[in-house]
Amino acid sequence: MAVYFASLFSPPLLDDADATHAQAAAAMARTGDYVTLYVNGIRYLEKAALPYWLVAVDYRIFGLNAFATHLPLALGVAMLAALAYRWGKHAISQTAGFYASLATLTTAGIFLFTRIFIPEVLLSFFLCASLYCLLRGLEKARVGYFYGMWIGLALAVMTKGLIGLVFPMSAVMIYLAITGEWRRWRELRFVTGGVLFLAIAAPWHILAGLRNTGGMNGHGFFWFYFINEHVLRFLGERYPKDYNKLPGYLFWLLHLVWLFPWSLFLPVTLRDLWTNRSRYLRPYSFHQRSVLLLGIYAAIILVFFSISTNQEYYTFPAYLPILLLIAFSLARREDNALRGHLVTAAHVVFAMLGFLIAGALFYGLWSSRNLPFEPSIGDLLAHRAVGDYTLSMSHFFDLTGASFAALRLPAALAMLAFAFGPAVAWNLRLHKRNTAAFSTMGFTTALFLVAAHIALMRFGSMLSCKQLADTANDLVASRRIEGNYQLMLYGDQSYGSSVIFYTNRQALLVEGRSSSLIFGSTFPDAPHIFLSSQDLLQTWGQGVRHLLFVPEEHHNDVEQLLKGRYVLLKETAGNTLLTDRPLN
Repeated sequence: MAVYFASLFSPPLLDDADATHAQAAAAMARTGDYVTLYVNGIRYLEKAALPYWLVAVDYRIFGLNAFATHLPLALGVAMLAALAYRWGKHAISQTAGFYASLATLTTAGIFLFTRIFIPEVLLSFFLCASLYCLLRGLEKARVGYFYGMWIGLALAVMTKGLIGLVFPMSAVMIYLAITGEWRRWRELRFVTGGVLFLAIAAPWHILAGLRNTGGMNGHGFFWFYFINEHVLRFLGERYPKDYNKLPGYLFWLLHLVWLFPWSLFLPVTLRDLWTNRSRYLRPYSFHQRSVLLLGIYAAIILVFFSISTNQEYYTFPAYLPILLLIAFSLARREDNALRGHLVTAAHVVFAMLGFLIAGALFYGLWSSRNLPFEPSIGDLLAHRAVGDYTLSMSHFFDLTGASFAALRLPAALAMLAFAFGPAVAWNLRLHKRNTAAFSTMGFTTALFLVAAHIALMRFGSMLSCKQLADTANDLVASRRIEGNYQLMLYGDQSYGSSVIFYTNRQALLVEGRSSSLIFGSTFPDAPHIFLSSQDLLQTWGQGVRHLLFVPEEHHNDVEQLLKGRYVLLKETAGNTLLTDRPLN
């Protein structure tokens, strides 16, 4: 509740993916069209529909806001933790279930990648739930579990496309081949289960294909969604290429960060897996079956995205399997009173890291003690454009020494957490109070995640342009500008997607026919929202009032184009909102 529910209300929706996806859900709620996704009035055909249905329903209930947008993600984390507990408890013990759910709720990557509206946590739940149902079905020979597996697979496909079927079924096929249980293939109900799968997953895909034809080069939904977004994305040939790929070494090393602090126990887990490999390759218990299937499944995801194009969060579905394997190892050692030098060593490393992190934070706090507090961190950041901002973590490289003054509260909170928590956990481990030690690790990380969320709120003015949207809305409410004004954005809509969302109106895009809206803009009935710079000059100051959002990177372009013929309404973090005539 403290980490995930309390963080639902702030910060406002962030620009780029967060508010862009929210626009698609808002269009569903507004128009009642639950088949075709639209962003700023343009077809947005690259995503599966289920997450947008959930958020659209939220908008009908709670209105257009950050809480409604991110509520399904928080519930997804809760369901993931509940599944982790159930799986761990059934596989080994209640202790294993507790460790697995605690790790799920206090892992850095799970928290970090649920701050924006992306479907990974829902996908992870459906995929892991389907695998759990498979193992329970094989254990109990109950047909209901196998149908549950097919339902989970269908919902995963409806959440993020074909990987919802490819990843788990590849793992299942390898698992059945290794264990020799392929002879039980009839129990999996491929015919009736397949019919159930298609009954859930096929209708939307068919309707979306029928309603979206005649785009670029005669292509429609089927080509764009299945070929461009699946096959060509894997090959690195997707159009348009508005994404980047992590270097191989960074791809693997960052998983130590995304799974922190529980990644510290990976050496323990890997040693246990290797030592008991003969048992796991010929499993007879639910625990051994789980270890084998989870290991295969996690390996498939990690290897796949190490080859394919990737973002940092693409391997999110592998997090729960890895955390379960870690929890199994820790609980098994505890229940069997096995020697735990590696476990103790992990606590020592955690304590050392805690000391170093706390020291670094103290240095930052001390160095910035004489700097004035600035609530808007966006004005204090560098713009290093690491990865040209196509990686989801690019903005973290923009931090500067001066910006640390705006982060005093979260830095102090994190410093206290790491100064004491890891040391206390180590001490509890030395006194063989294992559950208390792991719980202390969890609470330490939870406190750090609260601090991280406060820091994210400080980033709000840089990562979200809601303040500019609020300015426009307030001017309309006070009648200082007309309610029928025309909103315009310079550049790609992702730069100011939160402005479109919070003003709840369609924007004209100047030099913005790029990125994810290119394909949708080629349909014959696409609205004429794409303008050139010359179009802007011809319409500026003519007809209805125009409000122009200008991202910082295009400030000089607009300044040279308009030559001062504008009224500045608001500036924040380098982004500006201009109008073409004086206020009323």
